[in-house]
Amino acid sequence: MQSKPVLTLEDVKKIAAAAEAEALKHNWAVTIAIVDDGGHLLWLQRLDGVAPISSHIAPAKAKTAALGRRESRIYEELINGGRVSFLSAPEIEGMLEGGVPIIVEGHCVGAVGVSGVKSTEDAQIAKAGIAAVV
Repeated sequence: MQSKPVLTLEDVKKIAAAAEAEALKHNWAVTIAIVDDGGHLLWLQRLDGVAPISSHIAPAKAKTAALGRRESRIYEELINGGRVSFLSAPEIEGMLEGGVPIIVEGHCVGAVGVSGVKSTEDAQIAKAGIAAVV
């Protein structure tokens, strides 16, 4: 039997606080979603002024990153490169940049998804959050 690390509520709060700080530092209105390794929502935070749709996009990006164990941008790049069959892949809907897996000791323990600004900026916020715990 193998053992692996798991996210605690304390970890999730640290990630959320660091991601929020990065967003506020740049005056970016975003939604921040944090999921476990199965893509189940642990945290959703919608900052003032962000479009309501971001509360659906951020968790989808996070779930995609967690289940795929890779950044959600990889799927976007595959599709943009002509591999449109990925649009039919089951369980992954957030195939846009901004979902980043949380890797601890070689294990994916969850992911952060951000939506509301440019995709590269969404990813920047997600990575700043993750840096608070890894």
